[in-house]
Order: sequence, then C-alpha cells, then structure tokens
Amino acid sequence: MKKTGFTGRIINLDALTYAGNPVSLEDIERQYGGTRYFFEKGDICDRAFVEEVFRKYNIDTVVHFAAESHVDRSILGPEAFVKTNVMGTFTLLDAARKYWRTEAGEMRESAQTGVLFHHISTDEVYGSLGDTGSFSETTAYDPRSPYSASKAASDHLVMAYHHTYGLPVTLSNCSNNYGPCQFPEKLIPLSILNMLESKPLPVYGDGKNIRDWVFVEDHNNAVWTILQKGKTGEKYNIGGENEWENIKLLHTLIDIVARKTGGSAEAMRNTVTFVKDRPGHDRRYAINCAKLKHELNWKREVSFEEGLSKTADWYLANTQWVNGIRSGDYKNWIEKNYGKR
Repeated sequence: MKKTGFTGRIINLDALTYAGNPVSLEDIERQYGGTRYFFEKGDICDRAFVEEVFRKYNIDTVVHFAAESHVDRSILGPEAFVKTNVMGTFTLLDAARKYWRTEAGEMRESAQTGVLFHHISTDEVYGSLGDTGSFSETTAYDPRSPYSASKAASDHLVMAYHHTYGLPVTLSNCSNNYGPCQFPEKLIPLSILNMLESKPLPVYGDGKNIRDWVFVEDHNNAVWTILQKGKTGEKYNIGGENEWENIKLLHTLIDIVARKTGGSAEAMRNTVTFVKDRPGHDRRYAINCAKLKHELNWKREVSFEEGLSKTADWYLANTQWVNGIRSGDYKNWIEKNYGKR
C-alpha cells in the first residue's frame, strides 16, 4: 500500500456481521488505537448511533464501504441487502446532511470545510455485457440481482442528495476485488483453501463468465486518489483492465498454488466441478477506467499474476485467521470485546 502522508484520524464504524473480523486490523489497533484509530461497533441503519458518531468525532469525511456484498446471499435473503445497502446508505447520507448543513442548505459554521461523502459501489449495477464493449461512467444502470439492485438504489440516493441538498459527494464503481483478508466465501480465497484441503473446486455453469479483477491495494489507492483529487458530484470507475474467464482464472490459480505448495496441479484440476449456474448470472463485466486514469492520474500497479501470488501467500501463511473464521472463534472474540449484536 502506498504511503499517503495522511495524518488524521480514522473512525471505523462496523456492525461486525458474519464477514466482519476485527482481528484483521489488530496491527492497526496496536499502533494507532486510541490516538488515530477508533473503532465503533454499530449498525449504519441505527440513526441515533450514526448521528452520535458524527458528533463525537466531528466527522468531516465519510468513506462508505459498508454493504452486504455477496450475490449468492442476496438471492437467498434479499431483505438484508435492501436494509443495509439502501436504508443504511440513506441513514449515513441524512446524518451527514444534518451534521454538515443547515436546513437552508448552508454549511454549518461549526463544520469543517472540505467535507466529503464518498460512496463505494460496484460494476454490477450496469448489468451484463456482450462479447465486446465496457462499462463507462455514463452506462445506463441495469442491475440483475438483489445485490446489484440494492447497490444501484444506493448510488441513486447518493447522487440525489448531491443534486437536491448540495451534499458534497463522489462515487466509485469498482470491478471484482481480491487479495488478503477476503472472506472465504469469495471465488479466489474459496478456491485456494479448497485446493489446500483437496476439496472440490466449484465452477458455475460452463465457467466462461468473465470478470474484471482489481487487487485490493490498487482499489484502495484509487479511492484515496478520488478523495484527494476527485470532483464533487462526479463518479469514477475503478477497474483492473484485467478480464478473465472464471475457468481460466481457476487453472491459473491452480498452477500458482501447486508451485507454492509442491502439490500436484493435475490432481487439483481433477477436482474442478461444474455446478448449476446461479439465477441471473451476468455473463461478462469489463470496466473502462480511463476517466480515473486520465483526469486523476491513477494507475494499476499490481499485475494479476503478482496479485494472485500475494493472495495465495497470505492464505498459506494465515491458516490461524482462516481457522478462526471457520470455527467461529472470531465471533467469541467480538462478543468478549464488543458485546453481542
């Protein structure tokens, strides 16, 4: 991760649901806890709590990562996605408007200048592409899953608060993220861990669905760039310019893991299992991130091969983290330190 020169405070607001694991930030807590890093356990749908966080810390910038994000889970239980992604975004927006602005829309004297609400979204709001073309910032929205529909709704709310109330906002739509600390339900960590345990490697449909992948550090650097240089009221696509068929990605990952572990790539390939496709599975995503590159001078720094290698190394070296998630130990840690939800 780039050194940014940032000297301010970060307040991490998280409900610590199934994928929230504060153990992943223990090094940050040790180094900066109580001085520049503060953790607040709570739900972004809890208006009183959110408003209290704004007052307590005099918040001047919101970077809204919080979301239910797994498409399969949204198909099985869409209500949680509507609640968190739509109502949670509304609650944050309205709390920011209340704290930063008067009813007449003017900046409060007590608020700091340069306030900003940055909203993190997804390329899935754009729908599915054919064999050619890519999503730009002006592509019409065409969400196909409860997850992408809930994110599309939140995007529209963010822009509506900008146009209606003058709330200073920026918005980014990113392609598939991957890297260390990703919850093991996602394709890349799930596949790595299944390879290590000789479990089947599930692939939806024919495996030819295409996704654009961006390493988590490149995504975070892009968000930081937007915070520093982005224009209020603008949206920016963040992509890896890195399209891969799911099945080809899996075979590349097999080669990497086999090389690192001394395992048999052939044996791993024999465990590839094609399963029934999920409903509404978009065929292809591709991001055009020229606006971010040319206007804000951002560039991707981690190649896919390098990113996959780093990711595999992290999961190989952090089996305790993985086992803690699988066993539920991290939930006990959360209850001990922060109480039950």
